[in-house]
Amino acid sequence: MRYLPLTPSDRAEMLAVIGAESVDDLFADVPAAARRPELFDLPRHAGEMEVERELAALAAMNRPAGAGPFFCGAGAYRHHVPATVDHIIQRSEFLTSYTPYQPEIAQGTLQVLFEFQTQVAALTGLDVANASMYDGSTACAEAVMMAQRVTRRKKAVLSGGLHPHYAATTQTIAHAEGMDIVRQPVAIDAEAAVLDAIDAETACVVVQTPNVFGVATDVTKIAEAAHAAGALLIVVTTEAVSYGLLKSPGEMGADIAVAEGQSIGNGLNFGGPYVGLFAVREKLVRAMPGRLCGETVDAEGRRGFVLTLSTREQHIRREKATSNICTNSGLCALAFTIHLSLLGEAGLRELAALNHSRARELAKALSAVPGVEILSPRFFNEFAVRLPRNAAEMVEALLADGVVAGVPFSRLDPAAGLDDVLLVAATETTTAQDIAAFAQALAGRAAQ
Repeated sequence: MRYLPLTPSDRAEMLAVIGAESVDDLFADVPAAARRPELFDLPRHAGEMEVERELAALAAMNRPAGAGPFFCGAGAYRHHVPATVDHIIQRSEFLTSYTPYQPEIAQGTLQVLFEFQTQVAALTGLDVANASMYDGSTACAEAVMMAQRVTRRKKAVLSGGLHPHYAATTQTIAHAEGMDIVRQPVAIDAEAAVLDAIDAETACVVVQTPNVFGVATDVTKIAEAAHAAGALLIVVTTEAVSYGLLKSPGEMGADIAVAEGQSIGNGLNFGGPYVGLFAVREKLVRAMPGRLCGETVDAEGRRGFVLTLSTREQHIRREKATSNICTNSGLCALAFTIHLSLLGEAGLRELAALNHSRARELAKALSAVPGVEILSPRFFNEFAVRLPRNAAEMVEALLADGVVAGVPFSRLDPAAGLDDVLLVAATETTTAQDIAAFAQALAGRAAQ
């Protein structure tokens, strides 16, 4: 059945009201070079069975991460997600739930978000977490804008170890707020270089640990320097499993911690959707973006959950809002909460230790290959290596050997001049056979 709600007379009446002669007039601002005078060359409609065959053929052109040795990281990591996670998130009360505006009919959803916040606060070592953000990169940008609101300053210093995508997202969003973004030169192990850029105009300092090159850094001294200048410290983490082994941002003096939560409960999913983690010290809670679920009691004294704080423009006046974020990544946050609940503290620590162990085995194997240099002095489950030839070309060559070798840094930042640097990651899904296959294939290609 065709659904065409507007008749020709309806359209004519609407155009007359706005003073346009035709629908084409609405696109007058689009440059002529960007317009197409004819329809796109796309196939016409087909039956359901034919469409399924076509889509199946297209899907078969992709290679699943689990089809062989796989070492990609750089902000999205392959971890094992228990079948229980998928089973629970598909329950109808979770799958169909949206924004819990009415607590009397959304107690399950609200409690899940409350538990999620509790987990994130515990992981980051901070007092309060919100009910999730879109992803790690937008959470980073929101943190920078939050620092501007708190300090009433315009300058943000980004470390050279910050993921280039996070830095670009922050620059794009903060530009609209009139902020001055000072981005340090790309560096493998120089988080402390931000110290020289801190001054009385600095609203915040943004550092990442482990950084985009996998280097883990204790940023306590950076926190002290930022606080001495009246600035906030924002700590970014792209690999949430690292919280099970490394010092938390709160322990190192962070005022705001943001992270990508994909590693826990969420698969690679072709790059999304993911879930942003956001936690702050209690004194900053009213400047925090997004929304906050809280625990209370009803008129009969029974425990209940409500939206305690929701300072977004959908709820209050735009000029008073802390963020224009439309919603939270509810389903991904649920998957995160389920997986972390299954692991528990002991399980997360064991998982983190296993990740680190696998990465050490990988580093040992790759360092034995002639011409390969390990660049990251301290790492969790990811590190950078320098190859004897262009990293992007090497990755393409290794694909022919059945190995997905990692992410060339030039793919993240083509202008950095690090064309021979490759980012590789190992997780609990990496086997000894995978590592051996990678090292053998790399040795063969490096010798050519």
